[in-house]
Amino acid sequence: MKINQRGKGHASRHAWQVLEAAQDAPPSRRHTGNVLRRRAWHILEAHTGEQPAADTEEAIGPQLPSDSTVNFVLDLSLRIGEVQMSSGAGASDVTATIIALTSALGLPHCEVDVIFTSITVTCHRGTDMAPVTALRVVRSRSLDYSRLSAAEMLVQQITRGNISAEEAQSELQRITSAPHPYPRWTATLAWGGLAGFIALIIGGGFDVAAVAMVISMVVDRLGRLLNRYALPFFFQQVVGGLVATLSAMVIVSSNLLTTDKPTLVVAAAVTVLLSGLSTVSAVQDAITGFNVTAAGRTMETALMSAGLIAGVVLALKIALLLGLPRTPLPEVVSSTPQGLPLVIIGGAGAAACFALASYSTMRATLVAAAAGTIGAAVYGALMLTQFDQVSSSAIAATLVGFCGGVLARRLKVTPLVVAVSGITPLLPGLSTYRGLYQLGVEPGGNISTLMTAVAIGLALAAGVVLGEYLAQPVRTGLGLLERKLSGPRMAGPLRPAKRRLE
Repeated sequence: MKINQRGKGHASRHAWQVLEAAQDAPPSRRHTGNVLRRRAWHILEAHTGEQPAADTEEAIGPQLPSDSTVNFVLDLSLRIGEVQMSSGAGASDVTATIIALTSALGLPHCEVDVIFTSITVTCHRGTDMAPVTALRVVRSRSLDYSRLSAAEMLVQQITRGNISAEEAQSELQRITSAPHPYPRWTATLAWGGLAGFIALIIGGGFDVAAVAMVISMVVDRLGRLLNRYALPFFFQQVVGGLVATLSAMVIVSSNLLTTDKPTLVVAAAVTVLLSGLSTVSAVQDAITGFNVTAAGRTMETALMSAGLIAGVVLALKIALLLGLPRTPLPEVVSSTPQGLPLVIIGGAGAAACFALASYSTMRATLVAAAAGTIGAAVYGALMLTQFDQVSSSAIAATLVGFCGGVLARRLKVTPLVVAVSGITPLLPGLSTYRGLYQLGVEPGGNISTLMTAVAIGLALAAGVVLGEYLAQPVRTGLGLLERKLSGPRMAGPLRPAKRRLE
């Protein structure tokens, strides 16, 4: 009798167990024993491809596609994860997205490892076949939320089975190679508008807002020029802080501004330079347990902040050497009920300008404006009740994250866009400049104000993440994948994908 060569395999062991059960069957169940014997010999005599599907699935899971298909699916998943990572999505979001994609495309047993500069995916194929591992390095980072939103829509189509892997690959190529949806000068105007609205929020007049707008537009174009020569972002931050601060000093010395708060121009420009930092993603990664990625993002944020600090302090020193009139230390702006409507309008405009500068769609820009309105209104109202800045910032950011988590997906907008744009008007630009002025100009230096600015930044990021977490029980259609990861989700699919074999 011909015995299959895989007699030592899982199916053969099952067959011998069936034979032993047949031998032990009592005489009263002789017919059952005969049926078991025939079933066992059928298993042993069958070719490898004829083994019962139940035994194969029990041993190594569903039948996997060929090696070329596995490599194709892993490459597609990694490229989508790279788009998310480069746009500022958290490591938990990228991990959940890749797991959902591989499951939807027929690879149910995959492990994902995301660190700050690379993504690794391993597909396990049981004990009889070697695993397949693919690696993708994240080399570039840019704020292009239209690309992030398009990639998320593609992920939803894949996980719902509306598009094949080959079609998804072509669509992803179109997304990554497409130009920005707006001309570059539109983004420059948006960065200038962001500075203008921030100047209104922190108590400046329309003349201060106009000057802050012009300076920020100049800094943006200068950064664009330096980026063509591949100058590291640290030095771009140094140049940005230097130009913004020194320009404000020169304008103040020339008496072009009649306001008694000229240094608010610098504070607004500093806020614009702070807005591009990935503080939210760093805090999200730390909370969800991706400590390596959180450390990398934190180091990047600290380095960019150090470049800004160096530029501002250098400008203050140059102003003293040139004999420019010393700009007085800006005072803390006190909130008044009469100024609350202007703060709310400034919050809406600043959030919309940041979303537009990050190439968001018009729908996302409008939702971001609503989030900025909510955040600024709550922050302004709390400041009127004598709350401190850190607590007010944390509560306002939590509400922004909550509203974004509940409503953003219903409006087909990525929650990350809403969260980051919504807290931009609350960034501690004025506190940062006050701290830098005390550290670089005043004798003895005082680091307490700068530490307060750091605390406000962390409170904003942590509040957004907490708000998204609180939105999970409220949001309908909460998926098992999100609960399994035990963390807030700001990008990627919510529902677990249905496994589909190709």
